[in-house]
Amino acid sequence: MKQRIERLAEQAVSSREFRLELLARLREAFPFDGACCSVVDPRTLLSAGAVTEDGVEAIHHRLFEYEYGYRDYNRFEELAEADRPAAALGIATEGDPERSARFREVLRPAGFGDEMRAALVSGGRCWGFLTLLRGKDRPSFTEEELVLLTSLVPTIASALRRTSLALSDAAEEPGLEPGVLVVVSDGVHLAELSATDAAARWLAALREAEGIGAGILPRPIRAVCTRALAGETGTGKELANGKAARTCVRLSGGSYVTIRADKLVGQASALQLAVVFELAQPADRLPLIAEAYGLSEREKQLLGTVVRGLSTREISRELHISVHTVQDHLKSIFAKTGVSSRRELIWRLFSRYASPPNAVKRPTEEP
Repeated sequence: MKQRIERLAEQAVSSREFRLELLARLREAFPFDGACCSVVDPRTLLSAGAVTEDGVEAIHHRLFEYEYGYRDYNRFEELAEADRPAAALGIATEGDPERSARFREVLRPAGFGDEMRAALVSGGRCWGFLTLLRGKDRPSFTEEELVLLTSLVPTIASALRRTSLALSDAAEEPGLEPGVLVVVSDGVHLAELSATDAAARWLAALREAEGIGAGILPRPIRAVCTRALAGETGTGKELANGKAARTCVRLSGGSYVTIRADKLVGQASALQLAVVFELAQPADRLPLIAEAYGLSEREKQLLGTVVRGLSTREISRELHISVHTVQDHLKSIFAKTGVSSRRELIWRLFSRYASPPNAVKRPTEEP
């Protein structure tokens, strides 16, 4: 199974295609009746896009609500930090899933009887969430199935990381200017109220990346809005304390958009949120791009000093390594990113993913 997942990642042309094929393969190993596989921003663990099957799409917004607003069994944020990153609801509740509010209020009314989920962790970072659901008339997930899924998590996560961060030579932007979308909440559903022209272009790009229609609110928007509203319900205020309602999303063309949400204060009877879209700043996209190129932790650290403009000797002093070691790390970074100078490296990391095609001329001279 692990080798098949690796081959899927190598053959997939996009993260979405990989996830769709992954669910088909997993269904052969342990049958299920509904599934969702999300990519997340590894810093905030908020959705950067999801693939959902029909039975799950209808309750997806409620799953966000219970993830960010209530303490319950097998929360993804807790699984991402656990020694065992996968769990089954029936096993966790000792055969009594009614102990879970998520089960009572969301899963059982939707016709599901058990849930198995995993935080997809690779290299110490969580890159996605996986949820598998069985109908109420099927047997619950077994310990053997849970052990198998747990053993597959590193392989799935590594493949998801590669397909999600695969670089494109033709990055295109839906629009460089920031956009604002106003979303209204009735306490259960989120709906678009109004948007600037720029926000409409960002919305179209997000829907294209997820392969969803115009009537569906992109999952990253649901995630940031639900996190922003978490203090309104359950134990959400405690759970959301100090956690940003923002996520960084890679679009189909290779560019990155940062999405954040804040509650609006006013006289409106319904809760409203302002969702802001803007081209991701270096601090948001650099960690993801560095991961895409497979830089080591030390190389990422050194890259940060290059971005700040430090010289080789200054880097040597700051990182407490020799000048020769700095140069060796730089050679490795250049080789992995396909450049031959610091100037070209900066262009590749920033200008390439921050400007529309042909807006920035690639440097051909050494600094």
